Amino acid sequence: MLNKTATSALAAAGLVGGYAVARQTGNRQLGGAVLAAAGGVCTYSWVKNAGAGKAAALIGTYVGAFGASHPLSKKVGAWQSVGLVAAGTALASQVLGGR
Repeated sequence: MLNKTATSALAAAGLVGGYAVARQTGNRQLGGAVLAAAGGVCTYSWVKNAGAGKAAALIGTYVGAFGASHPLSKKVGAWQSVGLVAAGTALASQVLGGR
């Protein structure tokens, strides 16, 4: 089980890494697999460290950030959008992520 700082970093890395893999390979499904794998590990850690309720809120934040990055990218650019949602997700994980 990861501590909350490591889980926060992994959540951000999952969003950034998923986008980077999809962009570099041209394979959106592969990027989605990276996003899902990181999200799965984070969810496990959030449940263990913060409980099911907060874990549900945090996975909702993670998935919502992924969704929000798409329209946001039209306004600020793709990488900037991914960076912003990754930072927001990491911050939420630090605040709600438990121990």
